[in-house]
Amino acid sequence: MPEPARAAARSITLEVLRYRPEIEAAPVWQSYVVPFSEDLSVLQALQHVKDELDGSLSFRWSCRMAICGSCGMMIDGRPRLACQTFLRELLPGPVRLEALAHWPIQRDLVIDASGFIAGLERIKPYLIPRQPRPLAAGEYRQSPHELELFEPYSACINCLLCYAACPQFGLDPGFTGPGLLALLHRYNADSRDGGRAQRMAAVNAEHGVWSCTAVGYCSEVCPKAVDPAHAVNQNKVNSAIDYLRHLLAPRGAPP
Repeated sequence: MPEPARAAARSITLEVLRYRPEIEAAPVWQSYVVPFSEDLSVLQALQHVKDELDGSLSFRWSCRMAICGSCGMMIDGRPRLACQTFLRELLPGPVRLEALAHWPIQRDLVIDASGFIAGLERIKPYLIPRQPRPLAAGEYRQSPHELELFEPYSACINCLLCYAACPQFGLDPGFTGPGLLALLHRYNADSRDGGRAQRMAAVNAEHGVWSCTAVGYCSEVCPKAVDPAHAVNQNKVNSAIDYLRHLLAPRGAPP
């Protein structure tokens, strides 16, 4: 935007998709004019609306530092974190704000993420020791290479932007999805873990990795560069290896 026009932009309009189930049968658009400044984020603009214009507006936020993942929403049609998106990037406006795509809306910009929470239980996102290990045995040791195999996937903040970007999840809400599969891979790739066989049930399931259609938009929108698409592809390889092992194993051999 040219500097004169930028300097003149002392306010900007937010168009928010509102949904209050006790009032509306379906979501409706509502506009708010908020003050503009170069360092104002979308989250701060929403807080201005909440504090000064309309206290009934509902949205989630916590850390304001792109760590908690709470403030994910559709911003001009793209899944983004409101705290990490600045109004100067969206001039001249209006800025259209909606709840994350592909999730049920509880109220305004707040989604119902209970399906994701249930999925966390299925993938067992914690280290499962191969065998009991006393504390006296000391810490597990890892080489730099072993750390590199899983460390990128540890950056996930469960913001669910990848799900809003995933067309397959939009078509099939039962799909395990990029976020959970990336988190699952974080533990399967950890040399300290022994729970791979337990997690592969979720990988190989009907709604597991083979539901992915390899669009890759999930990795484009990730605010932490986790690359869930790469994790899904690696799990497709692991799933294929499991299938071949089962196919070629002698009859009666343990899986």
